[in-house]
Formats: sequence, C-alpha cells, structure tokens
Amino acid sequence: MTAACSQSCSQLRGLPDVPVLLEQVSSFVLASTKGSGIGLAVCEQLLGIQPTLTLCLACRNEERAKQAKVHLLSLYPAAVIDIVILDTSSINSVLEAAKSLREKYGHINYLYLNAGIMETGGVHWNKIFSEIFSKRCAYALTTGEGLIVQKNSLTKDGLMKVFATNVFGHYVLLKELETCLGFESKTNQGLASQVIWTSSSNAQEQNFSLEDIQHEKGDEPYSSSKYATDMLSFALNQTLNKKGIYSHSTCPGLVVTNMTTGILPAWFWFLILPFILLMRLFIPSMTNSPAKGAKALVWLSQQRPETLDPATKYLSQCTITGKPYVATEKLKVKMDDSLNLLNQLEELRQVSLNRHVDSR
Repeated sequence: MTAACSQSCSQLRGLPDVPVLLEQVSSFVLASTKGSGIGLAVCEQLLGIQPTLTLCLACRNEERAKQAKVHLLSLYPAAVIDIVILDTSSINSVLEAAKSLREKYGHINYLYLNAGIMETGGVHWNKIFSEIFSKRCAYALTTGEGLIVQKNSLTKDGLMKVFATNVFGHYVLLKELETCLGFESKTNQGLASQVIWTSSSNAQEQNFSLEDIQHEKGDEPYSSSKYATDMLSFALNQTLNKKGIYSHSTCPGLVVTNMTTGILPAWFWFLILPFILLMRLFIPSMTNSPAKGAKALVWLSQQRPETLDPATKYLSQCTITGKPYVATEKLKVKMDDSLNLLNQLEELRQVSLNRHVDSR
C-alpha cells in the first residue's frame, strides 16, 4: 500500500523524465524478488529500456525464478538473465548468495531490494467495512493499518521474521555487496550505484520503536519494518554517498499481487476493483497493477542519483484514467533516529557474522 498524497505530491502530476542512463552504459541489475508482482514488473520495464541488460533475479523460490527467467527471455531474448537463490529471512542464505554474486560480478549498477513478507492470521472484516464507509476511508485504504491480523514468528537465527526478511536481510546483503557497488567496485568505471527499496505507505512512525526494532512487542510488524526501511535508506546516504552509492525509498501504491491475494481473497479484490478505480479521484496511490506500481522504481533508474534528494520518497501513482506517474513526499524520519537504527543494525550484523563465519 502507498502513502497518502501530501502537498508536495499534489504539485507534481508526474516528474519529468531525463535521458535514460541505462542506455549509456552496460548495466547490471540485481533484484531481490519473488519472481512475480512488482519485482517482475520492474525487470520487464528495465529490459524494455535496455533489452541487452544483464539482470540477476535473487529469489527464494527457484522454480518461480526459472519461470520468471523464461518469461523475460521470451520478451527480450538478447538479455542476460541469471538466478541466485536468496532467502532474506536467513542470514546463511544471504551470505552464500552474496559470496556467489561477489565472485561473478565486479560492479552492480542497480540493487533493487524488493522482497518482503507480511505474516497474517486473518482479517478484521468488521473494521474493513466500517472504515471503507467512514471518514477514515482514505487513510485506511492508503495504509491498511489495523485491518489485518498480523503474526510475527521467529527465524532459525532467532530474529523476528518480518524484520529479518524486510529489513535486516537486505541490510546484510547490501553490506556484503558493498565492494561491488559505487566507485570502489572491482570493475569501477567511475559509475555510481543505486540501491532502491520497496517501502510502503504502511510505514507509520507510531508503529516503530528504536527500543524494539524487531517489533517483538507490537502487533504491526509490517508497518514497523517499512518505517525502518525508510529510516535505513535515509541514513545510508550519509555514509555511502561519498563512495558513489545512493539509496532511495519508493512506494508502489496499492497493487494486487500474490502477496495481497494471500492476505485478502482474490474474490474480494475483484469485488472492490470498481471502487478502487473510482477512488483514484481522491487517492492516486490506487495503482492496482504491478506494471503501474513499478513506475517509481523504474523511473529512479533513469535519474542521476546525485541530483536526487535523499530525504524524499518516490511514489507510483495513477490518474483517474489509469496513467501512471511519479510523485514525491518527504520521508517522515529524523536523521539522529535513522543513524541510531543504522548503528543497531550494524551491531546485529557483526553478531550474526560471528555466528556464520563459514558462509563467507
């Protein structure tokens, strides 16, 4: 789900495109994805810009990854598409995947951190219908807060699963691949690298605590993890920009994917589709399809990252006729808190590395 349109959004009916950087260099893209949904849509659109792109699908499910590869090559046979098995909820899997990538690739131009989960235990149906027909309808539809009964299990590493999958696993992957990113990469040609996160409008400050970054005590782990994503992206720019590594947070909008149909049944989404399309009059974040939800993520690949504001979140939105465009809003994060989170994640990473020495 995506963020409600702020004043800055209302002033931008689609940010202008600039000359496509992907066409100027031989680019390598690494995308953590489920092999479907937003991740697959991003890959399709990137290949539409540069059909000879080298692209690596980092997926937990090998069969889905193979299906995605076949699909992409059927559309763009000149592309080079690799697969690496990656489960961001498992530190061992992250370290093994990173090791494989370091051995094979010298420079990563674009790192898409898109994989994520929401563990659910049911739906508050009464609240869904009461919110839809109330003054809080826009807020409920853009954040989804309180509508889903969420669970939060433990991983084999003893971490909260939503935190590990959506935040920490990606952070460990990024740090392990740092030698392949930016100006200091092994095959550097003076090229910067972009790290592009898939966040959400469900990223709500009230659901996150620096005293409980894994959200062990709360009941909104997904929201907490996405707010942590925004904070982390913001903080990383303070430490990595000088190395030619730029981090950006995005929101794809309300998109019907395998993840959303796993939360609410497909018949429900079919039933409310006309309502969603009508709501675009008031809530432009109703993108609905992965192709439209991917707009902001792909748009960022066409920009010069050093010209972008690190305190900005990039939103995929739609006009009432369904035309996608990119809008922006300021990240609702504080630098001191963001650096605090970054320090906590780094401490946790060091502890994790000591437990998995052999995987490196």
